Amino acid sequence: MRRRTPPPPSPLPQRDGVDPVRVRLPGTGDGATVREHLVQRLSGAGVGVVEALLDAGLVVGADGTPVAPDAPYRPGAYVWFHRELPAEVPVPFPVPVVYRDEHIVVADKPHFLATTPRGSHVAETALARLRRELGVPTLTAAHRLDRLTAGLVLFTVRPEERGAYQTLFRDRRVRKVYEAVAPYDPALALPVTVRSRIVKERGSLTAREVPGEPNAVTRVELAEHRADGLARYRLTPETGQTHQLRVHMTALGVPLLGDPLYPVVADPVPPGDFRRPLQLVARELEFTDPVTGRTHRLRSARTPGAWTAYVRWAGDGTGPTGPV
Repeated sequence: MRRRTPPPPSPLPQRDGVDPVRVRLPGTGDGATVREHLVQRLSGAGVGVVEALLDAGLVVGADGTPVAPDAPYRPGAYVWFHRELPAEVPVPFPVPVVYRDEHIVVADKPHFLATTPRGSHVAETALARLRRELGVPTLTAAHRLDRLTAGLVLFTVRPEERGAYQTLFRDRRVRKVYEAVAPYDPALALPVTVRSRIVKERGSLTAREVPGEPNAVTRVELAEHRADGLARYRLTPETGQTHQLRVHMTALGVPLLGDPLYPVVADPVPPGDFRRPLQLVARELEFTDPVTGRTHRLRSARTPGAWTAYVRWAGDGTGPTGPV
């Protein structure tokens, strides 16, 4: 099998913990010049954005020199540039580190903070923040949590070791346990292992269950319940489909508190509204380190707010069964 040649190192440094954009010019591309190709390829960036970057000398080649606006198209060449960072509302919660050595960092991500740059969340992400706070520009994420889910995330320090840790998750050699708060249904027989096929189409906010061979498996256990109609659940996924835990809990008739997508899509909340976080925490990570051989059993310090202080979590003076 022919090995793919790795790209050259970036000639541009990170900015605010965010990597520059790297673009490889394909073997057959549109346009006779780099400018023509980038304008067409990056049309979603907005009118005049690519031209302005080139005219200002902000698009560079592998040697760090600016790419001339009329530079000819060279198949296989790489160019780099920094995108304009979107205006982001700061997420006012810290990202504590629960474990760190020379190979990995495990952080306790808060609700509302994306794991890695994506879409409108770039500098306000756990990865960018930790790069800045720890002074480790090589930090990368070995897996991801949804932006609305809190809890443990594993990051790697050395780029050449990232694949070994990603393989742990791919091969299901990481034991993950989540804690969730949802309504209590005395008629629901637990524990139960939910198996279904989940798909999520591009452009759709939600995932859904469809007929077919199961690709999503979750063990659901009742940890405790109380008289106000709430329960705390222990969720152990064997697979990692998008929104898997949220879809499975909704299918059982006990959707997670604070879920803006399931069972119905709610109206968007204004930026900076950090009330009513999704009541889902990645509580435990257990794995054998593929580099050091050390066994890690790590636990998040976060507790679902609706369980410990419902009125504060709701933020409107109501309890699970009405006004208080």
